[in-house]
Amino acid sequence: MDTKTFPTVFTDAEWRQRLTAEQYHVMRGHGTERPGSCALNHEKRQGTFTCVGCGQDLFRSGGKFESGTGWPSFDTPVEGSVETSTDRSHGMVRIEVHCAGCGSHLGHVFNDGPPPMGLRYCINGVAMNFAAD
Repeated sequence: MDTKTFPTVFTDAEWRQRLTAEQYHVMRGHGTERPGSCALNHEKRQGTFTCVGCGQDLFRSGGKFESGTGWPSFDTPVEGSVETSTDRSHGMVRIEVHCAGCGSHLGHVFNDGPPPMGLRYCINGVAMNFAAD
């Protein structure tokens, strides 16, 4: 991921200025927010979840579901909005989800979601904004 050029590019100093310390840790440092700590986990209104880093539309509220994990979970991203890569950190193999617009780390995708897709995009709430319809 680090060698790819994304449509939205900022220097490290610009990222640090644009993001809070927690957002920077999660989005640029591949961190994870504390489960249950983000208000977006409880967001129920109709609307769109967007990337804090670049404003890219990521998920629509119709695909959000309660997974019980403590992080916002979605079954399907907006087409072309996210990309994935293999994450071998912490002694396990997972599929990382990052923003296709700026490359920021968003979370991970797992194969334990609801039908028909069977996917659970487990996304850090601090990496997203929400705009109600």
